[in-house]
Amino acid sequence: MSTITGGELLLKTLQAEGRDMIFGVLDGSFNTWLAKLQDYNMRYVCPRHEAAAAHMAEAWARIRGEPGVVIGGIGPGAANMVSGVAVAYAEGTPLIVISGQRRRNIIYPNRGGAFQVLDLMALYRPVSKWQASVRDLRRLPELMRKAFRIALSGRPGPVYLEIPEDVIRSTIDEARADVWQPARYRVDTMGPGDPQALAQAATLLAQAERPMFHAGNGVNGSGAWDAFMALGEYVGAGFTTSLAARGVVPEDHPRYFALLNREALEAARQEADVLLVVGSRLGELDGWGRDPVWGDAKKQRTIQIDTEPTSLGLNRPIDVGIVGDARSALAALLPAVQEQTPAKAPGPQFQKYAALTAEWREELTQALDYGDEGINSGRMIRTVREFFPRDAIMAQDGGNTSLWCANYNPIYQPRSYLYASKFGHLGTGLPYAIGAKMAAPERPVYLITGDGALGFNIQELETARRHNVVITVVVAVDQGWGMERSSQILGQVGPFVETEIYPDARYDKVAQAFGWHGELVSDIEQLQPALQRAQDSGLPAMIQVMVDKTANLAPPGALAFGSMVYRAED
Repeated sequence: MSTITGGELLLKTLQAEGRDMIFGVLDGSFNTWLAKLQDYNMRYVCPRHEAAAAHMAEAWARIRGEPGVVIGGIGPGAANMVSGVAVAYAEGTPLIVISGQRRRNIIYPNRGGAFQVLDLMALYRPVSKWQASVRDLRRLPELMRKAFRIALSGRPGPVYLEIPEDVIRSTIDEARADVWQPARYRVDTMGPGDPQALAQAATLLAQAERPMFHAGNGVNGSGAWDAFMALGEYVGAGFTTSLAARGVVPEDHPRYFALLNREALEAARQEADVLLVVGSRLGELDGWGRDPVWGDAKKQRTIQIDTEPTSLGLNRPIDVGIVGDARSALAALLPAVQEQTPAKAPGPQFQKYAALTAEWREELTQALDYGDEGINSGRMIRTVREFFPRDAIMAQDGGNTSLWCANYNPIYQPRSYLYASKFGHLGTGLPYAIGAKMAAPERPVYLITGDGALGFNIQELETARRHNVVITVVVAVDQGWGMERSSQILGQVGPFVETEIYPDARYDKVAQAFGWHGELVSDIEQLQPALQRAQDSGLPAMIQVMVDKTANLAPPGALAFGSMVYRAED
């Protein structure tokens, strides 16, 4: 009989789950499984910070539609990793989060004075769906099964498993390593839901005169975008998405309403007679599903589909609730609706909404002329968007830069947009872009970020170069914290307090020092050729764009966005 270490058993359980990529910063407690990576065809990526490792794993998971794996070292490594896991928890991304821990005889209970000892279970409790410590190596496969089951059930999210150093180094008879294939213990996809509820929903949709469809990130998670669009097109619906679900509906669709296109969006939602909400809790940026962003719930009929029962009717009362897989439920609804009504043309109300949308687009056009001492941020973003193909993956990061992106960087395909939309966490952008490119090496990946946000994880330039991850980073440099400047103006703080960043910083040269292609752009006419040279270089590329400081203070829609999160009445 052969024996294997706890480290090798960890790899065996991950391989059984179909995992072939691990992100994490090296730690001595990893050695038992690092030595066996090739035997299990497992790729390991070591970033320069554990939080960035979690961001990369999250991006991997969001682009691939499957759980990511991130591992943190004992004590400080796991502590560093927690902020990245917090983002995944907020975004509803399934992550298998593993860390080392000191040996059991000094931590249970903590005898005091031990090196690198921290109550990691307590630390991860607020930012993960489930936490466990492996006290007995024989239970590792069982606990890993539970971790995957919980990470993927209901609303997805991270789960945390700590493995003490003496457990990971101990050995077990391989015949006693009770590793199961996923199909032997769990079902990843729920069915379409209760037939009676589906029938009620189909009748409401068939009878609707002004239906509106709203997609949350659950549509991305279940791969339900085609079914969502097919049903919406059949009944002539209008479409909106949560910020996280951008790309589920192509954003040049004539009946799509962008988040910051407020007058058209709110008119369409308020005047709808039937709402279909799929994979969304209708959170704060969705106006909590209430007036004035939505119509009166007493007058509108609302259908909600979600895998998580506690999300149904959470913020808005519903008429029909369906607990089921979004793709399965939508696929079941379409033929049921088709039996009751022929396909419907879009209603005449869309002419009014189109006029409101045209006014909004005219405002966006006018905003491209803001400023006179640098490049207008909108022009920068529009140029970048026009350069990359429709299926490119876009990551964004920053404060005001992200608001400019919301207006001028349309997303056309699902699983093409990476942003910490529910947590607003600065510093995700560069590791998101790296993780995305590793998940989909065949697709172009670009990041648009502010200079403040870039500084959080700029060290990951080295990771990208070491692994030859060819991405394009466009950093909008206004030499300061642009959103905080705006905030301090509105708050009548004067003069500015700590909003300035060293004015002569050269991020392009920092990138060059890490082996990247780097360029500085100070005129909009230089940007497209710089993007082309970046692409032709075959290297990861950083383009530093000097944007107009004054114009950058006032992205179109900034006040509308502020009203979403600063409503005192909520």
